[in-house]
Amino acid sequence: MIDSLESRLKSELNIRRKEHLYRETRVHDCDLLNLSSNDYFNLRNNSKVLSLANETANKYGTGSGASPLLSGYLPCHEELVEKLLSWKKKKYGMLLNTGFMANQAILKNLPKKNDLILADKYIHHSMAQALNRGSTKFKRYNHLDLEELEELLINNINKYDTMFVVTESVFSMDGDYPDLKHLIKLKRKYPFLLILDEAHGTGVLGATGAGLSEEADVQDEVDIIVGTFGKALAGNGAYVLTNSSSIIEYLTNKAGEYIYSTFLSPHQAGVALATIDIIMDAHKKREALRDISQWLRNQIMNIVKVETQFNTPIVPLLVGNPESALKLQELCMNKGILVGAVRPPTVQADSSRIRISLNSELTEEKLTPFISVFKEWAKR
Repeated sequence: MIDSLESRLKSELNIRRKEHLYRETRVHDCDLLNLSSNDYFNLRNNSKVLSLANETANKYGTGSGASPLLSGYLPCHEELVEKLLSWKKKKYGMLLNTGFMANQAILKNLPKKNDLILADKYIHHSMAQALNRGSTKFKRYNHLDLEELEELLINNINKYDTMFVVTESVFSMDGDYPDLKHLIKLKRKYPFLLILDEAHGTGVLGATGAGLSEEADVQDEVDIIVGTFGKALAGNGAYVLTNSSSIIEYLTNKAGEYIYSTFLSPHQAGVALATIDIIMDAHKKREALRDISQWLRNQIMNIVKVETQFNTPIVPLLVGNPESALKLQELCMNKGILVGAVRPPTVQADSSRIRISLNSELTEEKLTPFISVFKEWAKR
């Protein structure tokens, strides 16, 4: 029996190798110029963050010791929820171990058989997987196309108990974002519940880094905000925030992602408590991040198509096929530069790319070697 399984697995993996879609985990040298990390403010090694994280772990232990409904929910977790609610302008919230689990918990449990989900085609896999495995009907609208979304709303209004609209703030593979003010106008016109994944918007957008909803001044009108501590907040874990107590109570009682897993460690709660305070006051670093993003886009716009109206730290360089992405990644690695080669099924066919992920400590001088490598590759 095991032989037949081994044979099938090896066969499938060989196909992926031939198609240049094979993935493997590598140990990465910390001395490389890292243009692949989502740590947008370089806080992972910040002394204040490490100090509070260690202090919290010393007080409450290395781990939570249990699921949150047993004994794993500790005072540091409660403090973190309260800080998030104040920052993101919501009334009720909960923590989960990962952003993937948070999106799964929401979309597998809140929408039901007589509901409809309308989702941007480029939503994260954590959301797309939940749609495909659930019993709720769903439709996908073209990326950022709010006119098509409105058509779907018009055509389906009054046909379902509840309509959900699901989108990211900053999209993880493209670095762009929806016109959230216009989306809220649609919400006022057609009744639906808006779920916004602020994973990559948090820290980067908004006066205090609270995300796209703060940037657009519509925090009160977003029904559910999902976010993670794994990007700008430099740790692990996630959260769900809302103004509905019923939503949090329901997920607490129904979401297996929350109920059946040992809870977020005190150390990681301490990381988030520290990084939120730093990011809220990081006005100059946010500006520096926007400036370096715009500079890089301007430098490469004559080499490859790149959106210049979005100045987020995610800069996709579309190179076409998977083999080209891997060759460019290898060329960068040989020059001491770490970049991510993103291929199908993460992105659509023929849209393989190098996904540049910037941080606020990068300068024009530090990025010049990458520009040189990219120009060298383009000549080939």
